[in-house]
Amino acid sequence: MKLSHAQAVATMVAVTLMWSIAGVVTRHLEQARSFEVTFWRSLFTVLSLAAILALFQGRAVVGKLRRAGPSLWASGLCWSVMFTAFMVALTLTSVANVLVTMAVGPFLTAVFAWMFIGQRIPARTWAAIAVAGAGIAWMYGTQVSEGGLAGTLVALCVPLAGAVNWTITQRSHARGEDIDLVPAVLVGAVLSCLATLPLALPFSASARDVGLLALLGLVQLAIPCALSVVCARVLAAPEISLLALLEVIFGILLAWMGAGEAPTATVLAGGALVLGALVLNELIGWKQRA
Repeated sequence: MKLSHAQAVATMVAVTLMWSIAGVVTRHLEQARSFEVTFWRSLFTVLSLAAILALFQGRAVVGKLRRAGPSLWASGLCWSVMFTAFMVALTLTSVANVLVTMAVGPFLTAVFAWMFIGQRIPARTWAAIAVAGAGIAWMYGTQVSEGGLAGTLVALCVPLAGAVNWTITQRSHARGEDIDLVPAVLVGAVLSCLATLPLALPFSASARDVGLLALLGLVQLAIPCALSVVCARVLAAPEISLLALLEVIFGILLAWMGAGEAPTATVLAGGALVLGALVLNELIGWKQRA
């Protein structure tokens, strides 16, 4: 699939909209909770990605997995942590808390790349990291006083695992070994299924719950994952980073309008600092490169 630049931008916006439905959908579950939510979503992601890979790559994907080096499996492990922590966090705290916490991912990635593969961090990015850190600290300080920190700490595992994943991918690329994203995501979904199955038993999800979690597996994860790979071939990294921020905005709005979950003033203020720092950092960097 080849896209023009305008088509890639439109597709990436659609991808962020699909990513953002997780929060509002989980708020309409009847009986499924915590690890069972993660298990069903990961299971349907496995089934959906397997069908997508079979359609576009045929038997070649089996060969890729057989020949895969340790980097692909390490990437898959990171994806499994991200899948599991994201859904568990949504059952413990508000959608806005989870999404704003995840938004610090680009900054954590920059720090990890600096620490482990020697990539230089510009002064503007250090300043943005400081501003975003202040926003997250503001959110965390309020939650500590209110006794609601656990969900946000679980959500923090998502950008941490994402930063590790990106560092592994970049180090592998430098060594001439490119990781195919979609098979790595498939491995992550399988690992998430296996890890959460014992914790999900006995199942309590209703048929409606299973249907909603199947929707998440297909529409919120498998399809946008495949489409984002196509977009990444056309769009520059800053464009993808900026467009990906729409997930935070869409997700908070959908949870607010679709489930009545209004974000608190603290989350809005902290989120504004994080998102503002991200946008300014990417725009300045983009202008300098141009």
